[in-house]
Amino acid sequence: MTDNVLVSTPDIALDEIATSGGSARERLLAAATALFYREGIHSVGVDRVIEVAGVTRATLYKQFSGKEDLVLAYLAGEDAGLRGLFAAAAPQAATPAQMLDLVIDGIRQDIAQRHTRGCPFINAAAEYPDDGPVRTLVAEHRDWFRETLRRLAADADLDDPDEVAGALVLLRDAALVGGYLDGQERVAPVFAATAETVIGSHRR
Repeated sequence: MTDNVLVSTPDIALDEIATSGGSARERLLAAATALFYREGIHSVGVDRVIEVAGVTRATLYKQFSGKEDLVLAYLAGEDAGLRGLFAAAAPQAATPAQMLDLVIDGIRQDIAQRHTRGCPFINAAAEYPDDGPVRTLVAEHRDWFRETLRRLAADADLDDPDEVAGALVLLRDAALVGGYLDGQERVAPVFAATAETVIGSHRR
């Protein structure tokens, strides 16, 4: 099977970021994205991000007001990436039903190939339990994702699109966490089969 366009490319190696040729801001975001996702937000200090990005502390604070601003940029990048992948996939689908199939297969590949340490938004929410900008961004992302799935289910003429969307969001959440704990090769195909069962059970 060819790669689904709903799967983003693997993260760049940490030791390649400083020499990647990107702008200082791009390198800082690349370093933050890799480090925050792999090691945890609170466990990574700004000095570590600076080191991996190959910039000075002054450069970081010229680009971002502080660590939380960098965290928000990291999560905004994850959000924009997923939205962009949905947009890129749309021309490949002749029907809403085919788009749903692409979504399911894209999530399956994402669990197996890229987000192998859980969902970045769930992980961030666990580290920021209180209301604030991070939790607001997480909520906005999840609202968008759920509503996008609901619209696809409605356009595919499935019964109870709200229920379909809620079930798929729940399955993806569980699969991303389960893939990290139990192994992607075990969880990804089960996610796809279960999601297809949900969709099939709501066909008219």
